[in-house]
Amino acid sequence: MPQNDPHLFGRQLFHVSRAWRAELDRRLSHLGLSQARWQVLLTLARMKDQHPTQRELAQSVSVEGPTLARLLDGLEAQKLVRRVAVSEDRRAKRIMLTAAAGPLIEKIQAIADELREELLAGIDDSAIDICQQVHQKVLANLEKRGQ
Repeated sequence: MPQNDPHLFGRQLFHVSRAWRAELDRRLSHLGLSQARWQVLLTLARMKDQHPTQRELAQSVSVEGPTLARLLDGLEAQKLVRRVAVSEDRRAKRIMLTAAAGPLIEKIQAIADELREELLAGIDDSAIDICQQVHQKVLANLEKRGQ
């Protein structure tokens, strides 16, 4: 296949993303969390001081509101998150991690870090920087189209 195949970049990006996520999901399966649930937990951990509303969190994890509501119901039942009413708008809820989520998130992050190190082994930091720049530009171009 030629280097300049116009379809290769998109296909590779799709396959790498899908395979990486599937491997991470496989490694996290013993924790009893679906991919959607661990993604919500990691997103909340990264936004720890922001305490996003349910709507903000849905946007961050790229799911619809009703889908996130069901995920949060499950995480709440596991006592990993709690919903807190926003004083200015009682209909809105801020999503907060509970203390019980901390050790689980540490396990998830350790497993994710280990996988990342394995997958990026032998790749120069400069090559990774270029990939990140390319991905950022593609995302920016996509966001422009959505405006």
